[in-house]
Amino acid sequence: MTEELKKTIKKEIAELPKEGQEAISAVDWVKIAEEIGKKFLLDEDETEDFQLETLLVLIGVTDPEFYAVNIENHVDVTKDKSAEMAKEAFQKIFTPIRKALEENIKKNLKDKNPNWQQSVDFILSGGNYSALLDMPREEDSKDNI
Repeated sequence: MTEELKKTIKKEIAELPKEGQEAISAVDWVKIAEEIGKKFLLDEDETEDFQLETLLVLIGVTDPEFYAVNIENHVDVTKDKSAEMAKEAFQKIFTPIRKALEENIKKNLKDKNPNWQQSVDFILSGGNYSALLDMPREEDSKDNI
């Protein structure tokens, strides 16, 4: 893998939300992609293209629905081979990352203490997230006068 690709991967992942960064770093997806590339007899450039296509899905630039087609087009493999590569990547890369992300989100939700009033405030605000902030409400300040 070239230094430029390593820098690109690091930069793009760093721009993701914390939970996404943690989930992606929980799986050594770069190495797994290299192993998939070797299994399918890709040369170094093709393996890097495969890793790049994988990164684009991971950071949300490319819809996973088009992953196999993009592998076919950018890695220069047959339709059947790209479908097999995509299937293996979903099993070994995307599914474990998704599970790690779900666990991170669940763990973070346990640390939060949402209450019914926050939900009501959010709905009544028309979806304004500032309603979820812990700010004094008008009726609270009237009681203190």
